[in-house]
This record gives sequence, C-alpha cells and structure tokens, in this order.
Amino acid sequence: MPPFDLPEGDPFGPHNLPYGVFSIPGTRDRTVGVRLGDHVLDAGAAARALGSPYASLLNRPTLNPLLAAGRTAWSDVRRAVTAWLTVPSHRETVEPLFHPLSSVTLHLPFEVADYVDFYASENHAHNVGRIFRPGSEPLTPNWKHLPIGYHGRSGTVVVSGTDVVRPSGQRKAPADAAPVFGPSVRLDIEAEVGFVVGVPSDMGHPVPLTGFREHVFGLCLLNDWSARDIQAWEYVPLGPFLGKSFTTSVSAWITPLEALEEARVAPPARTHELLPYLDDTDAERIEPGGYDLRISVALNGHVISEPPFSGMYWTAAQQLAHMTVNGASLRTGDLYGSGTVSGPTEGERGSLLELTWNGSEPLELPDGKRTFLEDGDVVTLTAWAPGPDDTRVGLGEVTGRVVGA
Repeated sequence: MPPFDLPEGDPFGPHNLPYGVFSIPGTRDRTVGVRLGDHVLDAGAAARALGSPYASLLNRPTLNPLLAAGRTAWSDVRRAVTAWLTVPSHRETVEPLFHPLSSVTLHLPFEVADYVDFYASENHAHNVGRIFRPGSEPLTPNWKHLPIGYHGRSGTVVVSGTDVVRPSGQRKAPADAAPVFGPSVRLDIEAEVGFVVGVPSDMGHPVPLTGFREHVFGLCLLNDWSARDIQAWEYVPLGPFLGKSFTTSVSAWITPLEALEEARVAPPARTHELLPYLDDTDAERIEPGGYDLRISVALNGHVISEPPFSGMYWTAAQQLAHMTVNGASLRTGDLYGSGTVSGPTEGERGSLLELTWNGSEPLELPDGKRTFLEDGDVVTLTAWAPGPDDTRVGLGEVTGRVVGA
C-alpha cells in the first residue's frame, strides 16, 4: 500500500508522527525517520529536497541534535513535517523518500546519556509489599512523599528487537546455606514508559514541575528486564544493581509530547500533603501531569496483561523535579523510566512477579505454564493513547526474545 493511502483509524497517521532512526540494508548510513503507517519517511532527505531550514537537525544519524534544539524547534519541525505529509503540493517530492518499514533496519533512536528508573505505581508497590512483607504495611513510609528511584546503566539500553541474554550472577534462596553463581532462574519483565530528555539543565539548578515540557521531548515504551533472584540477594542495603543492569529495551520510535495532548489526564488524588517542589494540586498553575496510555503485554503472542498508565501515582513531571532537586543536571539524551505500570486488577499487573504472585500462581498459556521467563520466550509491549477527533496514537512496540546465558 502506498505510504499516503492509510487505512481508516491507523494509529500512526499524520496526527502521530513519531521519530526514529533507520538505515537501508547494505549501507552503514543512519538517518532520522518519521513514521507514517507502515512506512518511514527519510526526514533528512525530505528536508533537503524541500529546502527546509531544519535539514541540519534531521539529516543526522541520531535524534540528539533535534532533542537539544528545544521546544520551539520541536514544534516548528513537527509543523513542517506535518505539512510535508498533508499538503498535496509536496506529495510528488516526498513520496519517493518513503521506505516500507519491512525493508529497513531500525536503530536505537538517540544516544542515551544517563538512565534513571522509578517506582511510581501504587498498585505495583502495594503488590510487591504484600508479596515480600506479608502482614506488614505494603508501602514503605517514604513512598507517598517522594518518587523512589535508582540510577541504572545507560550503556545497556537497547532498541526493540534486540535479543536479551539471560544474566548470570549470585543468587541465594532463603533455605540455601550459601550463595551460588549461575544463570538467573527468575527472569522477569516490567512494563514501563520511558521519558526522553532533550534540553539539558545546569548543575545546581533544579527543574520545577512547570519545566517538564521545556526539557522532555517525548516518550516511548520501555521494558525493564529484571532478574528477581539476583536482585533479591543483592538489593539490601543499596538497591538494584546486577539484577537490572544487564538490559533495558526501548521502542525504536519516540512519540513527541505534542502528539499526546488529548491523552493528558489528572493523576490519582493525593492522599498525603506534598512538599512544594512536588505539589501538583494547584490546577491553575500546574497542567495535568498524567497520561492515558493503554498498554498490552504479550508473552509468545498471548496477551497476559493490560496495565493502564493513567493510574500512576507519581507523574513524569514530579519525577523530573525530584531527580534534579538536589542540583543534579540533565543532559540531552537522558532517559528515565516510570517504573512498572500496574492497575488494580489481576489482569492489569505489569510484571510476572505480580501476575504469578512470585511464582506461586503460574500463568496458564497455550504453550504451557509460566512463572518466570524461559529461554526462547518473546515478550512484546504495545500501547495506544487517545488522539484528536477520536483517533488513536500508537506507541512503537518493544519486543525482546530471551536467549540462554
């Protein structure tokens, strides 16, 4: 099907236009692309052909120059690309610059600077607390006062489609006398949303809640692969380390925040008074910080969960404010994850840890029971959000196949 002949309701229509980086097989040249349906436009070539002033941002092998250009440039480029794809007079010039998605190689769309992961779903935190601290208060005393997070490893962030090698490390079951070393036997997933920073900030200058849209370019789906047995043995007292750092998968497509205006929603009601730098209850000063994203998690092609992002207690704006409040600076290409997205029902849990209740309640799948992931398993995250005029905004999928250690 030609690129402009989209089926009705295509979630990757002109109302969406996510950015990625691709190459044509047989070449080493990478360039910025914009997705339309099941095609990708060579955005750099289009900018050159149409004499656009944005060619210097789009004719690049990574999104980082565009990310660093700032909100005004982001809006201007989006308007220009939308015109290239919707104004009839541009069609003859632009149409030859499309490539079927099936014919290109998609790459990690930006150079990741720092990576931070949060723990922002009250449902997820509540479930984890019940699993590991039965009989005690599920939430830790600090949970309703600050967005809990940790710094991860940016060098192991990979693009969707990259195989996930089962990690090895120390593990020790409660009944074991001593730890052993070997491949993880409790490999898990975490369905998350990642936020991509564009404009940097200076060290010593915190970013307020109102600065979110000036610094964050867009979002993507993210799978925070987790070795639960390695994590359980190592995380006291300093937190996640080797159980998380081996791989984090992200989509090949970054959806700009401007494509998600119709998906903005208010977060859940705040049950505790927040310190001023996190207080988002003044609707006249702070715009709604939540996003209505509908996520699906599939294991070997079978949907096992549909976590709703709209219920996340801590918003991306609060997370950004918290991770800079101590004076830490932002860099172009910083990535931060929302933390596992889980809803209130069993079918909305975003990790196998919760779905199987730490392995005690195996999932019944057509290809057999599952507690945690087996070699050869393929996990795919997909999502959509409400768009203008009853459309849907599709988010690029995240897929990973587990291979043996």
